[in-house]
Amino acid sequence: MAIVSDEQVIKVLRQYNPWWRNPSAIKGESKPQKRLAYYEALKMMKHKTLRRFAVLSGARRVGKTTIMYQMIDTLIDEGISPKNILYVSFDNPIVKLVSVETVLSIYESLYPIEGTKFIFLDEIQYTDNWELWMKVIYDTRADIRLTATGSASPILEKGAADSGTGRWSVLKIPTMSFYEYCCLLQLDEPMLPDNIKLTRLVKMSNAELGDLMDKFAPLEGHFNRYLMIGGFPELVLSDDDIYAQRMLREDVVDKVIKRDVLTLFNVRSPLLMEKLFLYLCMNSTEIFSVTTAAKELENTSVSTIDSYIKALEMSNLIYLAKPMDVGSKGALKGKPKIFIADAAIRNAVLMIDDVLSDERELGAMVETAVYKHIVSFYQGSTAQLGYFRKAKDNQKEVDVVIELPREKILCEVKYRNNSHIPATDAIVELCRDEKSKVTNAFLITKQLDDFGITKHETAVPIMRIPAIAFLYLLGKAEADEQNGKM
Repeated sequence: MAIVSDEQVIKVLRQYNPWWRNPSAIKGESKPQKRLAYYEALKMMKHKTLRRFAVLSGARRVGKTTIMYQMIDTLIDEGISPKNILYVSFDNPIVKLVSVETVLSIYESLYPIEGTKFIFLDEIQYTDNWELWMKVIYDTRADIRLTATGSASPILEKGAADSGTGRWSVLKIPTMSFYEYCCLLQLDEPMLPDNIKLTRLVKMSNAELGDLMDKFAPLEGHFNRYLMIGGFPELVLSDDDIYAQRMLREDVVDKVIKRDVLTLFNVRSPLLMEKLFLYLCMNSTEIFSVTTAAKELENTSVSTIDSYIKALEMSNLIYLAKPMDVGSKGALKGKPKIFIADAAIRNAVLMIDDVLSDERELGAMVETAVYKHIVSFYQGSTAQLGYFRKAKDNQKEVDVVIELPREKILCEVKYRNNSHIPATDAIVELCRDEKSKVTNAFLITKQLDDFGITKHETAVPIMRIPAIAFLYLLGKAEADEQNGKM
């Protein structure tokens, strides 16, 4: 006897798909501002000659479901029959107990449906053998176009590698960039020069750079709020920032750690996982030693900490930046830096009062935002991302290293009132050394009037650029589909 009856599933499907009864019902769920992933996923779903399923991967609350609703809204506006569109979330306790095949079979029994069917499966990782069912659907049902979402990206990527080759693509969705944040709030967009690129700023005169930086002045207050609230669409639109942070802590952190991670990754000690995430938040942007962490967290085994770190990374809560050699001998090996996936997650967990007046905390927040933007910008490219630190002189570090076949870009964050760096700083030494093959270097500063080439004599000029401009331009380039071309 089945645990869940067909009638129970039908009731859930009717609740999830109100447009079957009223086509305009989708308007209440769809939002006007669209992210890059919306266009990419819709292109895959509608392509006339290349059939490919799309899987959207990202942390909770980044807007994956909203992207699906926007796609559904567009399809209905373009004349697709609402009954040809099915949305279902496998996070639902009833739906979790049935297979993809069962859901599809029940849906197709409800109405006489002709033509292509557009299927949207939310939180797909919660159903058993999801990748095998998607493979079967792709191979046997040419009348189905499908988009799915999931919160645990490597699980999805493994499924894509095992069964999805040539059948579906995984689109990673990070939290919103600062540019997307501004667009969501419908702020006045700065009037920027055409085809502006970060790597070309070095060719601009100080007067031109000054005019450019002035254009970002109206956004300064919003930039501080972005650092606090982060790139979670629902929270960005909230008019209560304190309550928004509480929701962030409960929805994004607590639910992921106390439910998702435990369910998906065989975590034996929920309390240890919570303590580890708190430890990572307290030490984010720092070099991470698994041995030290294991000792400080109740003398836990190194293998346990290692497995829990991988689970947090798979759940899109942290990034691991690996050490990279930049042509200098004695680069640090083996130890990653930990970045929380969004600075606002760190703020919500640590609950530090008046963080915007704490220069050290503010620096960590901006470095986190910079790394997240760069990861998102180079997604899908051949770029290698990490950081550099000398093994024998641990004060010599470059926060972010981007390496491509013909480019090597250095980014150092100095988000403080005085961004001066000495001639002995790592980024200066590497830009002097022609063997390092650095092509571009950025010193990311705090003040809008802190811009221009540093006065150091280097083979590659070091461009000072305020963080607000760096992040906005990087996000805009990504939104303009120029990602991977800084």
